[in-house]
Amino acid sequence: MSAKPLASLALAGVAAAAVAAAALTRPPPVAVARVGPVPGGVRVATGQMLRPAGDALAFGGRPVDLALSADRRTLYVKDNRGLVVVDADAWTIRQELPFPSGGSSMHGLAVSPDGAHVWTTGAGSLLWEARAVPDGRLEWARSIALPGPGGKGESYPCGLALTTDGRTAWVALSRNNAIAEVDLGAGAPRRQIPVGVAPYAVCLSRDGRAAWVSNWGGRRARTGERTAPSSGTPALVDARGVASSGTVSLVDLARGRPLVEVAAGLQPCALALSPDGARLYCAAANSDSVSVIDTAARRRIETILVRPDPALRFGSQPNALALSPDGRTLFAACGGNNAVAVIAPRGGPRGGGALRGFIPAGWYPGALASDGQRLFVANVKGIGSRGGDPKAHGRRVAWFLGTLNRVPLPADGRLAAWTRQVRADARVPQALRAWERRARAGTPVPVPSRPGGRSVFEHVIYVIKENRTYDQVLGDIGKGDSDPSLCIYGRAITPNHHALAEQFVLLDNFYCNGVNSADGHAWATEGNATGYLEKAFGGFTRSYPFGDDPLSYSSTGFLWDNALLAGLTFRNFGEMDYAEPVPAGASFVDILRDHRGRAGRVRFRQSIGVENLRRYSSRDYPGWSMRIPDVLRAERFLAELRRAERGGEWPALSIVYLPQDHTSGASPGAPTPRAHLADNDLALGRVVEGVSRSRFWPRTCIFVIEDDPQDGFDHVDGHRSLCFVVSPYTRRGVVVSLFYNQTSVIHTIERILGLPPMNQMDAGSPLMTECFTARRDLRPYRALPARVPLDELNPPASALRGERRRLALRSARLPLERPDEADEDELNRILWHLARGVDAPYPAHLAGAHGRGLRARGLRLAD
Repeated sequence: MSAKPLASLALAGVAAAAVAAAALTRPPPVAVARVGPVPGGVRVATGQMLRPAGDALAFGGRPVDLALSADRRTLYVKDNRGLVVVDADAWTIRQELPFPSGGSSMHGLAVSPDGAHVWTTGAGSLLWEARAVPDGRLEWARSIALPGPGGKGESYPCGLALTTDGRTAWVALSRNNAIAEVDLGAGAPRRQIPVGVAPYAVCLSRDGRAAWVSNWGGRRARTGERTAPSSGTPALVDARGVASSGTVSLVDLARGRPLVEVAAGLQPCALALSPDGARLYCAAANSDSVSVIDTAARRRIETILVRPDPALRFGSQPNALALSPDGRTLFAACGGNNAVAVIAPRGGPRGGGALRGFIPAGWYPGALASDGQRLFVANVKGIGSRGGDPKAHGRRVAWFLGTLNRVPLPADGRLAAWTRQVRADARVPQALRAWERRARAGTPVPVPSRPGGRSVFEHVIYVIKENRTYDQVLGDIGKGDSDPSLCIYGRAITPNHHALAEQFVLLDNFYCNGVNSADGHAWATEGNATGYLEKAFGGFTRSYPFGDDPLSYSSTGFLWDNALLAGLTFRNFGEMDYAEPVPAGASFVDILRDHRGRAGRVRFRQSIGVENLRRYSSRDYPGWSMRIPDVLRAERFLAELRRAERGGEWPALSIVYLPQDHTSGASPGAPTPRAHLADNDLALGRVVEGVSRSRFWPRTCIFVIEDDPQDGFDHVDGHRSLCFVVSPYTRRGVVVSLFYNQTSVIHTIERILGLPPMNQMDAGSPLMTECFTARRDLRPYRALPARVPLDELNPPASALRGERRRLALRSARLPLERPDEADEDELNRILWHLARGVDAPYPAHLAGAHGRGLRARGLRLAD
């Protein structure tokens, strides 16, 4: 899309001037939840409010880095596609310059001293040069290859720093665990110097003789230490499997060796050097802190906590820094709070920095720059996935709409008012109340009003499925905010989904926090997504995490860690498991027939990257694979349930993974999409029926969600998805239209089990109290039979003609062995045409997390 000032955009009929309101306005009452554009701002899928300060610009990308020209008149922006050039005074976008190939890495942008060259890193192994041409625009001049470890694979270059003469660049090679010296004149790397694990940013000393390097994965492991693999490197982890080290290396550039490594919190990322070179500041995104390092003493002298309230726990995620030119003000982008912390650093041997306040920003600020008069903020998620031209291609998850803010540096009075606004918009009061634990007493209720209260439930079963929106499945249900014109897996295919929504509670205002499986499973199990996930959309080169990269996890760990720490029992059925059928060539039909005949010839090899999860996982239950029927998974779960009934013990928390609603498109020989959905539907129905007829039913609550909504379309919003709440205390036959999201589910599970929230995101999310009643109804659920043959297969391409043949061939080329490797827009279109016919117009304007209907809805928020 063409870049436009945010104030000129119209979203869902609501003037976007309100979206980007720079002036302070009275915040709406916290008892009102509006999803999307509302008077004075935007409410996003996390439940937070956006009312950014200053002037705003929007464009179709996810910005991750900023650099100002020497004359401070031009702002260069690196997003997931390439570069955006902004006139910092006129506040207009001069140019958008996508890479000739590939996308961006999560960090790395620099302007040559003469302003004639801009250097930036790509998501593979390239350092790109953009050169100014006579008309003042940029054009790509060349790229320099920076090969991966041992000269093979991709290096994933990130941060870079130029020497004062502009002839040499030092580049952090994330996968090589090294920095590279690059001769820019010759266009080739000279040498590499080893540093820590996954280097992120590079900052040269004032004399140019040394470099400071932030190591996202910390120091290298020693023999015998606990590690887990991260993109080919063993990274230090704690007992939960979460990365446990973060460091900053000081490198002697002449001698080509590191001098010292300083501990700097978890996920150390952005660096900023004071004008006199005496202090180095390092943001630690997974520790909510900024480390202050004395460069002469080569040690950390202070750690500044950057949260809107010191009583808050983890979740602010400072991931970018900027210093005012005089060094008197340090800014830290707090992605989790949608705000920028303002810090007054002070000198002396012990530092003594003071947190002055916060400036409201857009969704997940991830890059900063300052010219001494103004602060420039790049918001990675901006106002969500609302870009694109629906007439040309449609709005979908990949049509991001990032934003920039230009903010005059505030006086103390304005900063104090903005700080109060940040606390309200980030739901800080709600989060703080969620940690106010009381004595576990009183009459048991489904969801205690206070932490520590008693619940009628002793067991929670948490079912995670794959990639569907609300309208795709329940659009034909005939009540609630449903659109039958977008329903392609309706009652005839998913009778149990419909029956659960009708017999229990229909939630028509439920949202996924994330947009793909990498961040979706993080939100669903951690209640948070780290900057690793938010900034990697230019290319998930290091990994596309599904429980297999410790550098991507939140420092607060997973929901099961929370339960285990409290002494509760836990069992995992398939989550974060890459299951491999044995024999390897077994097809879906082979496995289905083996299951139906109870032959036992097909087995499954488990692969779970998180050791603490693997320890509590059922060895009989297979995880991700589109060749394994969900009805087999359901039977494996029910067999364990029956054994538990005989023994009388069942875990307090169980996670059940049912992924078949992902589908395999039109891939020849694979189940048809409707057969995949029917399999998933029947499995879900059988799981619920089995639990509802067990001895544990009176004290059990089942929550069912999708990991993300990316393979679909919805008339309200592309984030809107499915959620079922099934228990003897669930309200029957009603529609609940309150705003809930994935972190609402986690928060509610925690409250039921007597667990504290893990972080600011789940603590600030509304509890799902309105789904329950005090009156118990023990009627069991009866699973409805499948109406579509589970072994209905896509025909071979040779048996098809025209568009159907093209769809089959396209599907056959899609990578479906792992979650989300296939392009979601292409898969969406295939699914639509398979369901509606090749001539049916594709609803491009409603596809993906478009936000068209993130329309104002005056709904009460259950605080």
